[in-house]
Amino acid sequence: MTINMGKLDRALRAVAGLVLLIAAFTTAIGGDGWLNWIVIAAGAVLLGTAAAGICPAYLPFGIRTCRSR
Repeated sequence: MTINMGKLDRALRAVAGLVLLIAAFTTAIGGDGWLNWIVIAAGAVLLGTAAAGICPAYLPFGIRTCRSR
């Protein structure tokens, strides 16, 4: 797979992922229930896609936010 995310897209995803993970572990978002686990999973997915530079949701639509091929 090739990188399909630009620097700004990756940075925003990394910040959003960190915010979600910090919020999930320091506040009572959803308590100890399923909502807390969804927030943790969303934060982990955002951080993972930012680190890899590949968004699987972009692939079927051919979306690329990076300038270079």
